[in-house]
Formats: sequence, structure tokens, C-alpha cells
Amino acid sequence: MYIGVDLGSTNLKAALYDENLNCVAQKGAPVAYIREGEFIEFDAEKYFDDLVAVLHDLMAENPGKVLEIALTGQAESLVCLDAEGKAVYNAISWMDERSGEECEILSQQFDAQLCHRKTGQQAVLPTWPATKILWLKRNRPEVFGKVATYMLLKDYIVYRLTGKKCADMSIATFSFYFDIYGKCYWQEMLRAIGITEKQLPELIEPCTVVGGLTDNVAAATGLTAETQVNVGTLDHFAGMIGTGNTAPGGMNLSTGTTMVLTAMTEEKPDPDCDLALHYGFKPDTYVMLPVMESGGVCLDWFRRTCMNNLDYDTLNAEILKAPETDLLFLPYLVGTNAPEFDREASGVFFGLRQEHTNIQMAKAVMEGVCFVLRKNCEDILSKGTKISSIVATGGGAKSPVWCQLQADITGLPLEVPAVTEAGCLGAAMIAAKSQGQFGSLEEAAKGVKMVRAYTPNPSPAIEEKYRKFCKLYEAALEIARM
Repeated sequence: MYIGVDLGSTNLKAALYDENLNCVAQKGAPVAYIREGEFIEFDAEKYFDDLVAVLHDLMAENPGKVLEIALTGQAESLVCLDAEGKAVYNAISWMDERSGEECEILSQQFDAQLCHRKTGQQAVLPTWPATKILWLKRNRPEVFGKVATYMLLKDYIVYRLTGKKCADMSIATFSFYFDIYGKCYWQEMLRAIGITEKQLPELIEPCTVVGGLTDNVAAATGLTAETQVNVGTLDHFAGMIGTGNTAPGGMNLSTGTTMVLTAMTEEKPDPDCDLALHYGFKPDTYVMLPVMESGGVCLDWFRRTCMNNLDYDTLNAEILKAPETDLLFLPYLVGTNAPEFDREASGVFFGLRQEHTNIQMAKAVMEGVCFVLRKNCEDILSKGTKISSIVATGGGAKSPVWCQLQADITGLPLEVPAVTEAGCLGAAMIAAKSQGQFGSLEEAAKGVKMVRAYTPNPSPAIEEKYRKFCKLYEAALEIARM
């Protein structure tokens, strides 16, 4: 059997699969955060202990021989370890936005074009661990001085499982100190944030087996020291694998708290392509990965503040009955979003009148998110990467209304796989391929089934609304900058 582990931001999950990649059982645990203003932290050691408990419960109820565990999950959350490998500070979540000043400092020190040529990223954002490390140097020197190793969360979990420190390059690509073309750490950035390469784990290819579990972990989980640990890859990349979408032309859309697009490039991209780019899940491949922070968070916000948390099934049914309107919504509730990365952008309802209902407003929220999706699809197409279809995953894929809107507004056919939470499945496929069960990831994914398909129904009304949306965005941004 195989275990796929998804180190999520909301929940961590572990799923057990048989040799035919049928899910036998799944367990999970919520992630507890320490929040104070822009600070969002969590206890990394508790996160690991929770994973051990989840694995123990999974194996206690489903005993059997597990050949390999493969990991996937979030990328940018930062863990700081001392010389003994103990955490010296709470893990800093990727959602934490404390490092705005550090972003400005690095933006002044490094030209945007140079940053993109090195990291593949279009903007210096508080999300990146490099900015958090510089924040520690400037604001917590007593912590900064104790750190022997900086690790990203998935690499830290691999270390706790196996005792080996390494950095999966598909995760390192989110650090802002990894050179995606040179496949090495970016020395100039390390100097700028005040650390050395000795404080970082050895870089390895994604989907690499690191070794077996430590004796302590094997005993605590009910597994064995012979169970191999595979570093796996980023959650969105595992989602591509788990949906069989591993070739150029197909694009994965994950609509959760954020909205993320993943599309493989057909060849090594131009370093000046001006599109968010990451090191892929196969050696020497690249994935375009625009992240739109204004994703499902917008609908969650509206349901919470204006609809008394109306359940999604009822919301979908009511939207289908509601009359069409010209109401527009700019979904920039958290500012920075691809493709523009305008931190001054904010949320706006436009055209609101007393006859509008909260159901019509909720639909406008959905449409606004879809318009941002279309902007990013057009940006990818303009850079020469073809998109023939969309595979939708995440919570948003469960809404037939939202899926149809995505197809109609982008003009692309959209399919929903039977397993919409495809991260654990993709990780299990990595493990099964690694153990020789399959000759390739594509062969492992042959059993993936699509359960719903949405054909785009473009219309002049949609096109007019999209044009107005784009003009509204520019007008709102001009006012914000006054």
C-alpha cells in the first residue's frame, strides 16, 4: 500500500491507497493558528505531532504493509531550527503579511527583471520566505542569531520523518532565494537577507525517495523503518498528477481560499516571459502558476458577512433562479493578485441598487472571480502557452454554478474529476511509480475519471460585462492611487 500526505493550510491529511490506487481510508487534523494582526504563525512541532497521530490512527484501523509515503502540500511556510534541529520560533505561515517593509527594501535593492530572471516570480511579496527571514533579522535579532537551518514546512516534515535535511526544488522555487534555471540557491539574495547556503538544506529533485522512517517515527505511527519517504512535490503539482493533467495544453484550476492556475510549458520558457513560473515536478520542467489570492475567500467573506453562512447547495439553487443583473464586483479583497500585482487594488461592488438581493450580489462575486481567471488565461495565452481545456479541483469544483460560469467566461471547456481533492491521490501516484508499480506518472493516472463536463456558452452579454469589469478595475485603481 501507499500513503499520500497533504500538508495543507487548513487541514493536514493522510490517505491510504491500495496497489490499484483505490483509497482505503483517509484521516486528517485541523491546523491551529496563532493570529495577531498581520502575524499568522503556527507551532511546527505540534504540526508534526498531529501528522504522527493521524498516521497512527490510519494504520491502527487499516493495518498492512506500506511501501512508501509521498508528501505534498503548502510551499512557503517557514520553519527556523537551531543546531539541534529544534524550532526556535513559531513557523511563519505563507499567509502572514508582516514583511511589507522588507519587500520594499528588496525591491529597491534588486531590479524586478533580475528577480524574475532568477526566481521566476513577478513581484516581491510578503508571501516569500526570503522577506520573512529579512524581517527576523531586522525585528527579532535574538531569534535570527540562533537559527542554524531555515526550512520550508514540507522539507521540515521530511526531516522529522527521516532525520535527513533536504529541499525539494519544486518547493524551493517559492522561497525567492532559489535560482530556477541554475537549480541552485541565489547567492546575492542570500547575502541581502543575511544568511548563507550552509543554513539551507541540500537541494534535490522533486519526487525523490529520501530514505526510511526513523525508528521512533515508525514505532509512533505503526509503520516500519522500511517504509520509504518520498519528498513528493507541491500540492498544486500533485493535483495535476492526481487529475492526469501532466502534459502541455491542459490547465488545472484549484479554487479554494486562493485560486491557482497550473499549466506546463511546452519548452524551456523565455526568462523574460513576464509570467509567474516555477520549477516543475519532473526534472528540468517548468510550470506556469499564477496565484489569485482573491479566490474562494471572496465568496466565503460574502457568505459570512451578508448571508449568515448560507450553505452552498442552497446558494447555488437560488442563483439559478435569480434574474440577471449588470452588477459588477472587483474581487480584490486581499490586494495583490496575478496578473497585475497591484497592492492598491481593493474590493468594489459597482452598479448596486436597492432592488438587488444578496443572492444577486453573491453571483456577482462569483463572476468577478471568474473575470480574474479569464485575465490570467489570456495572459498565459499571450506568452505562447496553449490552453485547450481546464480541469477544476478544490472546493469551487463542487459548485456547478461556478464551474459553468468559469467555462462561459473563459470560453474553455471545463471538466471535474471524480476526486476533486487530488493532492493525496497525486502523492500516492508518485509513491506507486517510485516503487515500480507503474512505469510513469501518466500510466498511474490512466484510471482517473471525469464526472462532470461543462461546455462554454459565450455570449455578447458576458463579453460586455468583462469589458466593463476591466475598465472598472483601471478606474478603481486610479482612485486608490490618488
